[in-house]
Amino acid sequence: MSTNHDAHAGGHAASAGHHAHHEESFWRKYVFSIDHKVIGIQYGFTSLVFLFFGFSLMMLMRWQLAYPGEALPVIGSWFSSESMPDGVMLPEFYNQLGAMHGTIMVFLGIVPLAVGAFGNYIMPLQIGAPDMAFPKLNMMSYWIYFCGGVTMLSSFFVPGGAANSGWTSYPPLSDIATTGQTVWLFGMVLLITSSLLGSVNFIVTILQLRTKGLTFMRLPFFVWSQFVTAFLLLLAFPPLEAAGVLQLMDRLAGTSFFLPSGLVVSGQPLVNTGGGSPLLWQHLFWFLAHPEVYVLILPAMGIIAEIIANNTRKPLWGYKSIVYAAIFLGFMSFVVWAHHMFLTGMGTAISSFFQTTTMIISIPSIIILSALFLSLHGGSIRFNTPMLFALAFLPMFGIGGLTGLPLGLAASDIPLHDTYYVIGHFHYVVAPGTIFAMFAGIYYWFPKLTGRKMNETLGKIHFWGSFVCMNFIFFPMLIQGLAGVSRRLYDGGAQYAHAQGVLHLNAVMSMAAWTMAIFQFFFIVNLFLSMKKGEKVDSNPWQATTLDWAATPTPPLPHANFAQIPEVYRGPYEYSVPGHKKDYTPQNQLSEG
Repeated sequence: MSTNHDAHAGGHAASAGHHAHHEESFWRKYVFSIDHKVIGIQYGFTSLVFLFFGFSLMMLMRWQLAYPGEALPVIGSWFSSESMPDGVMLPEFYNQLGAMHGTIMVFLGIVPLAVGAFGNYIMPLQIGAPDMAFPKLNMMSYWIYFCGGVTMLSSFFVPGGAANSGWTSYPPLSDIATTGQTVWLFGMVLLITSSLLGSVNFIVTILQLRTKGLTFMRLPFFVWSQFVTAFLLLLAFPPLEAAGVLQLMDRLAGTSFFLPSGLVVSGQPLVNTGGGSPLLWQHLFWFLAHPEVYVLILPAMGIIAEIIANNTRKPLWGYKSIVYAAIFLGFMSFVVWAHHMFLTGMGTAISSFFQTTTMIISIPSIIILSALFLSLHGGSIRFNTPMLFALAFLPMFGIGGLTGLPLGLAASDIPLHDTYYVIGHFHYVVAPGTIFAMFAGIYYWFPKLTGRKMNETLGKIHFWGSFVCMNFIFFPMLIQGLAGVSRRLYDGGAQYAHAQGVLHLNAVMSMAAWTMAIFQFFFIVNLFLSMKKGEKVDSNPWQATTLDWAATPTPPLPHANFAQIPEVYRGPYEYSVPGHKKDYTPQNQLSEG
């Protein structure tokens, strides 16, 4: 393939050009770097900080849900303000926390970690590329993301506080909300722009910079997952960016794209209403936000596949089937969005269409999950920390998927819509699902970044504590939802008679959330301690077959990655091949010997 050959030749030029970069200033090397590895690390640390902040907002919410109307202990006096007089949370501030928690965790935390950090650092190494196709564009995407995140967080400090219309920003309420909503929209436009720049870069890099011999069916599944994810970002985000601009115009320029006629606010008719449609926003939002679920899940599946293949010491079961399933999953994710909108009165015919596509889209997810389960059969499993997180991902994502099926059918979705059941379902997919995969990836690739392993004992304490607490947080939500308790209630449903039987679960979930926070400190200590004092390892401590471990020094060379550009001779998972002396054969090894 000529493009591969060109990339191969270009890689040598980049390798030679590496020596021209060694005199870089501190700012060029660590701050405004164009090296994909530094940018990946920047994405990683920034997104982890945002995740911690979003998690902290949730812990404040959990106090309010467990003990509504009571002042926050110890820190209540710090927060004493218009929104929290005497440390007691007002409903308006609870809504701000809810909106910002969702936004931060998804758009500032998990997606940048899954795609920006893991994708940026690992993908070019796995395809034998010296860097991303457009290094300066890569740097720009990070800094636009960073500015978008800072913009969004600054909304807490504007009059009236942060955005308070939910992470979905539904009009007409979001069109007439406080100034924080405008700041939120500006931040969202920046975040979307960042993702679009990144996705173009990923697609071109995978198409053009694969090393010699690396055909599509020799790509590690992690690369496939990033490839499909990049297409989802590229095609799904523009409608939301357009919608964000239109909502900004509604708020700032007097238009009425999402404001219906005859809207009355505080007893006064709203001047700039006229023929707008709140449902238009829902269509534009969910056209992104359903593919967004797979933007979270596909990179997670890619990470889990790498770790399972490596720690079972056998090839992935059904490699081609999971590649085709991932491609089909990406395609189908664009035709299921309105299953979030069964209550909008779209009619039985169109509801039936979206019910059908929702049931169909569960099939590729089941294929991938089944293949990962079957890969365990007959394996010589190593139960290290990355593998524990990977194994926990499988049943947790399974619960998330199964609990989603009733929400894809209009008849069962109508009583469950906007209850805690939806919160439980979604969080099973992204918390013990995707976030566990992110932790697995950090523990697995940490030696590649630093040349040291993270501490196994601290890692296992972190895993078991998080695993138990996650289930105590989210499983009771499914029970509350089935009892009919609505989401977004600042008192957790205390004013409803039908919620009285399950109210005690609020305290259980809150205790579990605060306990889980304690276990995250084991991870933070482990992360920073291992950078200096972790066990030193060679360049391939896991005895892996893919190029990121087999061909690169540890850490990889700046601006070049490889001392010599590798050539690929085999598939990505040649483990335990009968007749071979070793139980793994790297992709770049010419023969078994």
